[in-house]
Amino acid sequence: MPDTYNCEVLENERIAWDAAGRPAFAVHEIAFECGELARAARAGQFIHVKCGDRQVLRRPFGVCGVNGDTVRFAFEVKGEGTRWLSGVRCGGNLNILGPLGNGFKIPEGRAVVVGGGLGAPPILFAASSAKGGVTAILGFRDAGRVIMADEFRTVCDTVYLTTDDGSAGVRGQVTGPLEDVLKSGGHDVVMSCGQTAMQKAVADLCARYAVPCQVSLEERMGCGVGACLVCACATKSGAGTQMSRVCRDGPVFDAGGLVW
Repeated sequence: MPDTYNCEVLENERIAWDAAGRPAFAVHEIAFECGELARAARAGQFIHVKCGDRQVLRRPFGVCGVNGDTVRFAFEVKGEGTRWLSGVRCGGNLNILGPLGNGFKIPEGRAVVVGGGLGAPPILFAASSAKGGVTAILGFRDAGRVIMADEFRTVCDTVYLTTDDGSAGVRGQVTGPLEDVLKSGGHDVVMSCGQTAMQKAVADLCARYAVPCQVSLEERMGCGVGACLVCACATKSGAGTQMSRVCRDGPVFDAGGLVW
């Protein structure tokens, strides 16, 4: 079993919000101090956070960065648990289980990282962990939902930004610039995180251009350690299929081994 830590919150910052009268939207980033967890965490792994006394189940969040003894993660405020989390003040404590799951296998060569929406923060850790040059492709619904683009620019050689409505970057999906990048050749791996439909499209493109692809799946989780089977997904096994656990067997999988 992974360890549980009581961690001091160093920062709790709202990094995106909706000010245009549309349905409420807010994204927060939390930084906390925990040297043991920081030293153990790898890109693609996640943490399980206890969100107040009223919430029985913890909430899973991908690690988006490590700096010394400081660990960062980001989340969208959606329900009671994340609303509680958004209100935790600096100096307060969080009960955190982790690091959990299997991360990305990062090669020595050039990498492409693809992040869609709230899949962008976890993929930032992969970009900063890459050993060769990195190209990032980030997709969001609109300009108001763009997060961490400047941080990607500090660790990547090139950053492509897309939005569904064209209000920032290029209008369209991440698959447009991804295909252009793959056509140019010279890339050893694609690492992706985001919604399932986006990741399937990314995996299909990588298969077409014969570039290895790793995807970090987003699934609802209960225990986070493989016991409850809430996050089961279908994977290939010989000529058939089997059910794997996203929290324990993943969340990062080789895209070719998934049953989409």
